[in-house]
Amino acid sequence: MSTYFKKGKGWRYEIILKGIRYTKAWFKTKRVAKEAEAIRREEIKNPKLKIITPTDMAFLDLVNLRLDHVNAYNSASYYSSYKSMARRWAEEWLDLNCSDITVDIIQSFILERAKVSAYTANYDLRSLRSLFNFGIKRAWIKNDPTRGISFMPLEKKIKYIPSKEDVLKVIMVADPETQDYLLTIKDTMGRISEINRLVWDDVNFKDRYVVLYTRKKSGGHLTPRKVPMTNKLYDVLLRRYEKRDSSKSWVFWHTYWSSKTGEKKEGPFRERKKIMKALCKKAGVKYFRFHALRHFGASTLDNAKVHIGSIQKILGHENRRTTEIYLHTSGDAERKAMSIYEKECG
Repeated sequence: MSTYFKKGKGWRYEIILKGIRYTKAWFKTKRVAKEAEAIRREEIKNPKLKIITPTDMAFLDLVNLRLDHVNAYNSASYYSSYKSMARRWAEEWLDLNCSDITVDIIQSFILERAKVSAYTANYDLRSLRSLFNFGIKRAWIKNDPTRGISFMPLEKKIKYIPSKEDVLKVIMVADPETQDYLLTIKDTMGRISEINRLVWDDVNFKDRYVVLYTRKKSGGHLTPRKVPMTNKLYDVLLRRYEKRDSSKSWVFWHTYWSSKTGEKKEGPFRERKKIMKALCKKAGVKYFRFHALRHFGASTLDNAKVHIGSIQKILGHENRRTTEIYLHTSGDAERKAMSIYEKECG
């Protein structure tokens, strides 16, 4: 026996030389296990020989290892997005080692992606850079072929933020279950992943707050924050709690067919992308996504002169500059400045 796989753990190698057994586990891929086995064989046969650890690997192996890491440390939506990109990369460079991928190869790929959009090209470049840095930090590879490649210039625009009237119109045309979902997003300003992850243990009716968890922190740690409940949100969640199925821990859940097993399952939502397009059309308003409700909430608070530090805590941002991106209002200082300008210029 040389290398073998154990479900749930990974690959392992086993060497028996002169009646002595040598083994090591658990490797993510068979290729990595075989490379480690070959090194160990040389070490056993030539104990005085200095073995140089390889600093290269198959590109596909690096992609799969990175996917495992993203799946463990990041949100489900980010993993889904990363997986789509990984498939595209694999189609391009399936049979190459990481050392075979040059700056020119990456540059050509990014220019091709820019035909879709500059944002798409930059997202791929940023993700490829994180992929190669992931391998370098673990001493699997030496070079980052994305180094020195510049991001594509973007045409930045002010994000569309729906009005209060349009937000309420969309909520009103939704079915009762979806109304609760939208009101929870609106009154917590939470990310979709945070609302989908919400369980009843995270709802404190006595002190009137909910706990939202995000992985959008350095290190990918699942980090909690408390968001006080509005009276409306309190009423919505209390009604749902009183009518809940006690065998389900999630605040929002659904029954679905598993594409993996072909069986009917119950669980929290992962993505609900199609809802908003249909609801906006039904309400007769300009299309906006779930995330716009976070911008809507932040701008509403900013208009009401709420301190940016409080807005930052509610949104769950580590960096104040990120919160500033969410504030689309024209402040009093700017209005005053333009008023002075008008007086001076006539």
